[in-house]
Amino acid sequence: MKKGITMLLTAAMFVALAGCGNGNNGGNAGNNQAGTAGNTEANTAQTNAEKPKEEPKKENVTIKVFQFKVEIAEALQKMAEAYEKETGVKVEVETHGGGEDYSALLKAELAAGEEPEIFNSAGWAGFDPYVDRATDLSGEAWAKDLVEASKAQISRDGKLLGMPMNLEAYGFTYNKDLFAKAGITTLPQTLDELEADAKKLQDAGITPFALTSEWWSMGIHTLNIALANHEDPATFIEDVKAGKATFKDDPVMKDWLRLVDIMFANGQKNALTTDYNTQVAEFAAGKYAMIQHGNWIQGMVDEVNPELNLGMMPVPLGAKPYTFTGVPNNWIVNNKSAHAEEAKAFLNWMVSSETGKKFIATDFKFIPAVSTITPDTAAIGKIGGDFATFSQEHADQVKGWNWDRFPDGITQQWGSAMQEYLGKQISGDELLGKLDKAVADIVKR
Repeated sequence: MKKGITMLLTAAMFVALAGCGNGNNGGNAGNNQAGTAGNTEANTAQTNAEKPKEEPKKENVTIKVFQFKVEIAEALQKMAEAYEKETGVKVEVETHGGGEDYSALLKAELAAGEEPEIFNSAGWAGFDPYVDRATDLSGEAWAKDLVEASKAQISRDGKLLGMPMNLEAYGFTYNKDLFAKAGITTLPQTLDELEADAKKLQDAGITPFALTSEWWSMGIHTLNIALANHEDPATFIEDVKAGKATFKDDPVMKDWLRLVDIMFANGQKNALTTDYNTQVAEFAAGKYAMIQHGNWIQGMVDEVNPELNLGMMPVPLGAKPYTFTGVPNNWIVNNKSAHAEEAKAFLNWMVSSETGKKFIATDFKFIPAVSTITPDTAAIGKIGGDFATFSQEHADQVKGWNWDRFPDGITQQWGSAMQEYLGKQISGDELLGKLDKAVADIVKR
């Protein structure tokens, strides 16, 4: 993993900001003019002309935001209301995530002739269906302040076609108090140690893993653990897409299958009917020791128990355990919408105004993707803070996100196959075969 990627969140967490003031503003050249009484009227007119003009509030303008992130839905609505109060522009927020297939719903929205001003898209190949709708944002004031490694996934031909939403990381978020109760004093470094620790937790009456049947959790984050553990993930993925390599014959995938087996064998009994919200809520209530999610669940956890003693541990697989970091989503300004310029203005306000910055850092609990917003370490919470410390001390154990290197539709099929495996409807070999078939089916189209 390149150093620039591995240090994504560390750079954002510990960035030192300088020169944020407005030292050059407020000067009025007209005050230095010396005029006679006969020129008073002219001087006054010139002075007034040189005063900065307030932008008039725009009436009867509505921009629609079609977005994925359920964790920020309520706070984003409040941000929209604050923006309307300041500018007169109404922002209508529509959220589809969690158990919904956001990608399918967005495509249906666009196919129906609806053109939201702003929508979310992943990067890499996940962005391919929307390139023709994306406005070039390279010249926006905030573009120069992006964390460098966040740009490539949403750039094409040297143009920045979206605003990276934030930076996130995941591994196994774990309950430190439950680990201590089970007598686990060091984090597992291998699959053997993970399996042994799961038994210690079971013996102490603690369910080791909070599982979910959500396709995106298993088809994206769980699969990425295997993808990222390849020596060169990008090359391996291209080989799989080209039919030069398969999951079924790959040794890393076979090791990964054992990891999945350990997780599935040590989760709650009703995992197949557990949705994301229930999974996180029950983990936050202290019912389980580990959950395969990252710092994005901090706000949901805090609603249940803000005092929960949590950390993020790397996932054992291969020679070393790893955590995984990247940009979860991007804000795309739709060039086919009615108010693309107003949409750009909203994004600029989001990352430049004090109100917008506060929402991003504190209310959204984001690790910002722009260096001009200071991370709120108290809001980010224990999970993100634990990862920041780990990534600073073990940069070689932080890997990237790779699922969006595959065409859209593949991860959904992977998630469906993982649901079958969780339900014990197919064998491990059959699972790997279905993962290969999903790639072949989509790539052939």
